[in-house]
Amino acid sequence: MVFLEFEKPLELLYEQLDKIKEVSDGGVIDVTDKIKELEKKIQNTRKEIYANLTGWQKVQLSRHPERPYSLYYIDQMFTRFVELHGDRYFADDKAIVGGLAKLGSQTVMVIGHQKGINTKMRQYRNFGMANPEGYRKALRLMKMAERFNIPVVSLIDTPGAYPGLEAEERGQAEAIARNLFEMAQLRVPIICYIIGEGASGGALGIGLGDKVFMLENTWYTVISPESCSSILWRSWDFKETAAEALKLTAEHMLEFGLIDEIIKEPIGGAHTDPEKMAKILKAHLKKEIQNLIDLNPEDRINQRIEKYAKMGDYEIAVDETQDKKRKK
Repeated sequence: MVFLEFEKPLELLYEQLDKIKEVSDGGVIDVTDKIKELEKKIQNTRKEIYANLTGWQKVQLSRHPERPYSLYYIDQMFTRFVELHGDRYFADDKAIVGGLAKLGSQTVMVIGHQKGINTKMRQYRNFGMANPEGYRKALRLMKMAERFNIPVVSLIDTPGAYPGLEAEERGQAEAIARNLFEMAQLRVPIICYIIGEGASGGALGIGLGDKVFMLENTWYTVISPESCSSILWRSWDFKETAAEALKLTAEHMLEFGLIDEIIKEPIGGAHTDPEKMAKILKAHLKKEIQNLIDLNPEDRINQRIEKYAKMGDYEIAVDETQDKKRKK
């Protein structure tokens, strides 16, 4: 079990519990009551810690090395998953996975970022940072889903689109912009879940949907706290301050009207009980997908466009000189 910095009180309690269990296994002393007492204390301490997490602590939780990634949810939530590869232009980006799957009796096209479960796989998956071919692969699968009237499910977990020179050479910005343009008009339902990190255009590239949901301990914003700190203070030392200023938590996103709902996680985060988290997500998806399937495609597109048109606060500036001329 991996403990984060703010979870140190829990780590100490678990160490005590392990030592007492060793004594219990020896069979010399009955320590059943002590074990129950410690387990209750662990439960209460966990509730206290997770009741008031800061923005930066939620960022840390979203990056927990044991947190379930897209392929885990795909394996747990769907059956008969058939992965589809390549963008038919350049290559198969391993940072984005996608393919056809069954959700109960409903066929869906599921697409998601994949970070990798160990160092070797993280390098293979480029740490979940997609190149343009990843977003073009995703778009190809979405258009295929549209052709066969199959709903699209998107699982978002990325520190951002890959910022390398070769990605820019192949049109990173254009690939993401094209996805936004096409997803706005896709005739099939699109349901998006932020299951970890939701950073910048890397998240938006597969994140425009009829419904957008966030897991409780995830974040969604234009820039990571470290990068924000680096730009404003020329140092990563102010990342915690940046995380608070960015207002990047699920609660903030719901307050701003940028997402539709927050999905509760098991106490301690999705990584403490991945199976339970997958069951919660599956039940939620089944309900939401049925609601969207029942809508007329034209109505669904209009609602989607209206949803995004309402986001943000803005004012229309009027040139008073030009306005007076028009009145004359």
